[in-house]
Amino acid sequence: MNPSKPNILIIYTGGTIGMIEDASTGTLRPFDFDHLIENVPKINKLGYDISHRQFAEPIDSSDMDPHYWEMIAECITENYTDYDGFVVLHGTDTMAYTASALSFMLGNLHKPVIITGSQLPIGEVRTDGEENLITALQIAAAKDPATGEPMIQEVAILFENYLWRGNRSTKMSADNFNAFKSNNYPPLAKIGLGIHFNHEALWRSPSRRPLDLRKHLDPSVVVVDLFPGITESTLRHLLNTPGVKGVVLKTYGAGNAPTSEWFYKLMSEAVERGIVILNITQCANGGVNSRYYAGDRLSRAGVISGHDMTCEAAVTKMMHLFGMGLPSAEVAKYLSCSLIGEITV
Repeated sequence: MNPSKPNILIIYTGGTIGMIEDASTGTLRPFDFDHLIENVPKINKLGYDISHRQFAEPIDSSDMDPHYWEMIAECITENYTDYDGFVVLHGTDTMAYTASALSFMLGNLHKPVIITGSQLPIGEVRTDGEENLITALQIAAAKDPATGEPMIQEVAILFENYLWRGNRSTKMSADNFNAFKSNNYPPLAKIGLGIHFNHEALWRSPSRRPLDLRKHLDPSVVVVDLFPGITESTLRHLLNTPGVKGVVLKTYGAGNAPTSEWFYKLMSEAVERGIVILNITQCANGGVNSRYYAGDRLSRAGVISGHDMTCEAAVTKMMHLFGMGLPSAEVAKYLSCSLIGEITV
């Protein structure tokens, strides 16, 4: 490696950006990383030292799970001192979950972990993959001219014209090139003719400690999405799922739920059994507050407010906290606090 050049590690997990069309079926399937580099010769013009690691078998992001998150986090940790930044190539469908999970798993992160992908395979003529990959590499190499430190010191998602905080992001479109958005937090950077960083929005850790890999995640979590007509028996069944420790409850509007006595009773009983219930809104914008009677009853039942957390952040944060072996009361306490900028309190 040349110390005068940015050293960037690309971690290729799979996804559309590295897919080709199967001639026999017409479907897209993951291909080898060498295919990716062959189709982006412009990478060589950056003048970076670029290395890569890849999954033995690249996966569709629909198959992403905590085991793969652990593999990515371990790869970053093992190579942390040797590289200035990291670019993770990933499928779009679960990208926001991975970004959120890594933000909690990589404690004391002070280097960029930029996750990107594409809506069209990089080998196609009209692909967004080439631009996304090159821009992600540039952001991973960017330094703050005032301090010489990495401009980005967190997990972020780069897609088309924006860089978003990873644990604030959600996939908003299945076909637009600007597929991701952070509805409750401003972009970390806007990409046009240049890359314009929003310095006030960037994460800066109050302490300077070594990277702390917190790889253990407990998947004993369930998401309950309320809808008009949900029955007592259905909800009771979900809350009594064997092994469940936490519930992400997606409620209406500003955190509202049915005011029926049976609903309130089920919530109270679950909390008394030690199940942690986190209330987040189904709405794309805004968050939970208890100014309405329906939301206030949930609070009185012991349900925790998730404020403006995304579902992706809520699920992975809960997995992270339970994975640390914390008791329910401690998990509930930390869920309502900002650990890595995932929530506005």
